Amino acid sequence: MIDLYTAVTPNGYKVSIMLEECGLAYTPHYPDLSKLEHRQPKFLALNPNGRVPVIIDHDAGGFPVFESGAILVYLGQKTGRFFPSDPKRNSSVMQWLMWQMAGLGPMMAQLNVFIHLFPERLPQVVARYRRESYRLFGVMESQLAKREYLACDEYTIADIASWCWILSKDWSQLSLDDYPAIRRWSDEIASRPAVAAGLRVPPLPTSDDNYEERIARVRKTLA
Repeated sequence: MIDLYTAVTPNGYKVSIMLEECGLAYTPHYPDLSKLEHRQPKFLALNPNGRVPVIIDHDAGGFPVFESGAILVYLGQKTGRFFPSDPKRNSSVMQWLMWQMAGLGPMMAQLNVFIHLFPERLPQVVARYRRESYRLFGVMESQLAKREYLACDEYTIADIASWCWILSKDWSQLSLDDYPAIRRWSDEIASRPAVAAGLRVPPLPTSDDNYEERIARVRKTLA
């Protein structure tokens, strides 16, 4: 059994999707970010950085793992799924996973901050992060125009990691209109039953959600 501490974020969905894909039993927990539960000593003992997601693997003596990319690698190694053992293929997956962790995720996250959360509207800053996000979309497009999946000829944790950020493109006010290969890849991954199941942990916000309430939730997540 695995305990998952998560929230409505792309990084959180990476882990719930991976757990569903691997068929692992887990119990989700949603720390109350408004009460700063993620900053309390009990949570900091699991992740000194005070962020979700975190897992606790009770099959491994209650071993905690934090950072979404590290969790994907851990679960891939634990199950032997979605993380090839061949050195070259393994390296390709790691390269694209690190690309997402160092590039796509941070750039889109900063774009979100300056669009939705920053007290002042800074058009040049928003333009900078939008431009860099689209540059990274172009990198993905070139790769996916040549192959079905990002890292190699099979679905891996590299696809899970980047897909969860592409999923949030509307919140980031980005479009896939000029990226047909990404759209093809994204639609294919979205059709996987385990992906749909992972997106229910916790449920995605709907278009009917009050905008101000959604902003408040995101601010709590980033606190």
